[in-house]
Amino acid sequence: MSAKDIGRVTPMMEQFIEIKKANPGSLLFYRMGDFYELFFDDAIEASKALGITLTKRGKHQGDDIPMCGVPVHAADDYLQRLIALKYRVAVCEQMENPAEAKKRGAKSVVKRDVVRLVTPGTLTEDRLLDAGRNNYFAALARLKAGGQDGLATYGLAFIDISTGEFFVTSCDLANVGSELTRVEPSELIVSDSMLNDPDLAHILDRNDGSLTPLPKAFFDSSTAEKKLAEFFRVQTLEGFGDFSRVELSAAAAAVSYVDKTQLGERPRLSPPSRQHITTSMIIDAATRANLELVRTLSGEQKGSLLSTIDFTVTGAGGRLLASRLASPGTELSIIQRRQKAVGYLLSQTGLRLDLHSALRTAPDMPRAISRIALGRGGPRDLLAIRAGYEAAANISHLLSMVDRELPKELENVLSAIRALPAGLGELLDKALLDDVPLLARDGGFVQKGYREDLDEARSLRDESRKIIAGLQTRYAALSEVKSLKVKHNNVLGYFFEVPTAYGNRLMSEPLNETFIHRQTLASAARFTTTDLADLDARIANAANQATGIELEVFSFISEAILSHAEILKSTAQALAVLDVSLALARLAEEKNYNCPVVVEGYDFEIEGGRHPVVEAALEIDGAESFVANSCNLGPTADNINGQIWLLTGPNMAGKSTFLRQNALIAILAQMGSFVPARSARIGIIDRLFCRVGAADDLARGRSTFMVEMVETAVILNQATPRSLVILDEIGRGTATFDGLSIAWAAVEHLHEINKSRALFATHYHEMTVLQDKLPRLENATVRVKEWKGDVVFLHEIISGAADRSYGIQVAKLAGLPGSVIVRAKEVLALLEEGDRHSPSTTLIDDLPLFSVMPRQAVLEPVKDHPALLAMKDINPDDLSPKEALDILYRVKDLVNQSEDFS
Repeated sequence: MSAKDIGRVTPMMEQFIEIKKANPGSLLFYRMGDFYELFFDDAIEASKALGITLTKRGKHQGDDIPMCGVPVHAADDYLQRLIALKYRVAVCEQMENPAEAKKRGAKSVVKRDVVRLVTPGTLTEDRLLDAGRNNYFAALARLKAGGQDGLATYGLAFIDISTGEFFVTSCDLANVGSELTRVEPSELIVSDSMLNDPDLAHILDRNDGSLTPLPKAFFDSSTAEKKLAEFFRVQTLEGFGDFSRVELSAAAAAVSYVDKTQLGERPRLSPPSRQHITTSMIIDAATRANLELVRTLSGEQKGSLLSTIDFTVTGAGGRLLASRLASPGTELSIIQRRQKAVGYLLSQTGLRLDLHSALRTAPDMPRAISRIALGRGGPRDLLAIRAGYEAAANISHLLSMVDRELPKELENVLSAIRALPAGLGELLDKALLDDVPLLARDGGFVQKGYREDLDEARSLRDESRKIIAGLQTRYAALSEVKSLKVKHNNVLGYFFEVPTAYGNRLMSEPLNETFIHRQTLASAARFTTTDLADLDARIANAANQATGIELEVFSFISEAILSHAEILKSTAQALAVLDVSLALARLAEEKNYNCPVVVEGYDFEIEGGRHPVVEAALEIDGAESFVANSCNLGPTADNINGQIWLLTGPNMAGKSTFLRQNALIAILAQMGSFVPARSARIGIIDRLFCRVGAADDLARGRSTFMVEMVETAVILNQATPRSLVILDEIGRGTATFDGLSIAWAAVEHLHEINKSRALFATHYHEMTVLQDKLPRLENATVRVKEWKGDVVFLHEIISGAADRSYGIQVAKLAGLPGSVIVRAKEVLALLEEGDRHSPSTTLIDDLPLFSVMPRQAVLEPVKDHPALLAMKDINPDDLSPKEALDILYRVKDLVNQSEDFS
């Protein structure tokens, strides 16, 4: 828009257009009194997204200006909806009162400016966040190496503004995706020069909805160290640790993005902490999805492993549990330290229950501190810190009373609590009421007796009538005029009024030294005194004065909290550790989990293992109990590496459940939890791969088989002898012999090259002969029984190989038409008897086509069968899906009850 165009709009609209121009790509929330208003295209977009009324305000270039708005008090709800729809919002506040603007002229516009850019990765409000999950944004940097290979190193920085957590790591291209899925950032910032890089396409496509390109200057590694030093106000970063150049580049870009979005106060970020990729089990995106660690394949949290094991009672504890689940450890000492804490609490039932009760009152201190630092805090955030002190004191008392040595994990908790500054706790106790408002400007959160001037202001504000009545009594006695009254009007304010007959007395000595004449009327004379005039002024200003004092108190306490922010965060982290330990102990007790033995070797021996999520679902349904199974993939006397189990058996028998449960047990063990098994001995796993199920990727032009092959390629290229590999039905998406060949070669590669511990499920029974060829491979199968032509699944894994897949029996259970089942049996019998290497010739020569089959081969309908009668008067077009399903079940029951269909 040109200067000429701007000149045609009102000064306020001119201000809006200028601010909007400075914040492209964001919806502008423009503060006008008690509303955030949106104009022009922003209003059209927001009205559609939020379902609010689109109106108009004035004209621009002859056209109406579209406008819509949301109340300031409800802005969080609207922000939440916009952020969920991937919008970014620039919040523009009034920087002065309208009265101050009027001093510059009647038509002067209130000063406004953007104080914050709201993006998915920079949220701090509790109502916009999941209490049990971190909300990270990630910065991805790249440093191209010299030499002929030109391989690049990638740096990743993760920041959660809501808690102040900040860590960095570096990796090669192959592990960038797994690192991002480990942390699951809600926003990813990259250099705009990376957008068209084919090597990064699969990563950027996956994060497209939360991708934020930034100019290359944000990622300048030559200035990175200086940016970080300035942000943290230090001379050198040496005190924070040793960082690589690409890590510094990512970290500097991250803090630059913080400055770009948090235009008011800076958040109190912890110094960057370097995470080594080798200190946690590497789990790629496909494996996390297949194992449903934090959400199911349908995207729901309910039904995931996290939802099953989460007995935490605090937000910080929930976040820590999710973090440990996402990053199972590989350092034996840390795993064992966590196990000891869980075991100790499991054995101390009374202490555990008392600690659990005390911990329930602990608030989310890290997020409260972050809001205070950003100037978005309120009295309830101060109260949260006080509640944290109270919970910590109770926990400290309980742990101090224990008459036996605490495990290291719990001793660290006690030490962190004892480091809390006592003075801050005393200040919070003395200053704050128990029930406080949401906003500091509302007042009413400071205790009586904390500030005398506040008490006086409140007294004047709330008890002015009582004070005035006291003055009236005192001055009536002094003047000896019983009819003296204190009155008020808008001209004189407060004044004493006496009948005219007494006016001369008050104007005569000695009373005229006290009473000051103001006005004489026909029936009354009016006076004031120094006390009353002073009281009048103070009463008029009492409310504003009380609010101002409380804001001073709020600011003072906030600064005191921020001066001890790191200690408070350390204590909060310690309470989160305690919460997780208590939760895992409760999990072990309620679900009968046992402590696994984790070692440095290649062991993998699980006795009586169970799938934690499936078992929990069966307990809720109450239909049946879970069938436990053992698994031994550890080294044998002849082989130092782990084994490969080749698992055969029918669908629906429980193969996939068995595959997944062993992977989940390994994850639980290495995160420090007890596991659903009678016993377990697990050698530390560096990488976990799970390829189970089938799905296409049509958006990227990949068929189901292509996706399967890509995921299999990742496994075969990256698995090591310390890895655990779970593979299910490799090669089924193509022609039989192609698929068999691929599956065969993949098993050989795992055995000879990767040397990994592996579970490989397949329907290619021909592969069972590999047991005689590959010394580390063993056959296993799922026990089934046949009963009257049906298959009964026993869900028990045993040594050996399945003789067939029972596919037709499973198809029958699925409800395929009887004629199809009969036909399938005939085809199968002929295939088994004939030349299996030329099945098409056998079928053509010896089996009639389905359309000319002998009539007796097809089940004939039974006249007047109850099932048919039930269907007779049904109009399918009038049925809802639920009604149709109910009818289908009813018809099936009628069919099962009939002798004609036995």
